[in-house]
Amino acid sequence: MQLTLEFGGGLELLCDSVKVHNVNVDLQNGQEKLTMKRLLSWVQMNLIKERPEMFMKGDTVRPGVLVLVNDCDWELSGQLETTLEEKDVVVFISTLHGG
Repeated sequence: MQLTLEFGGGLELLCDSVKVHNVNVDLQNGQEKLTMKRLLSWVQMNLIKERPEMFMKGDTVRPGVLVLVNDCDWELSGQLETTLEEKDVVVFISTLHGG
């Protein structure tokens, strides 16, 4: 499944400073749909190059990371159970800034 993943607010530093990733995420055997839970696991294994604890806490994103799926807050669409479709755009933005 082809998706566009965007990282901002400093999260791009965890992905070799690349803000936009056009990726192809394969469905696992027997899966009919891709959920955000599976995508987060894929991102952690394939895109995050350093300090994964700054992006993930357990099986979800850390508090302070805003997630948008096609410009809609994922909290309105089911968070980890949000179903993704071909060519969706998922944006991760850190709202935490050091001083």
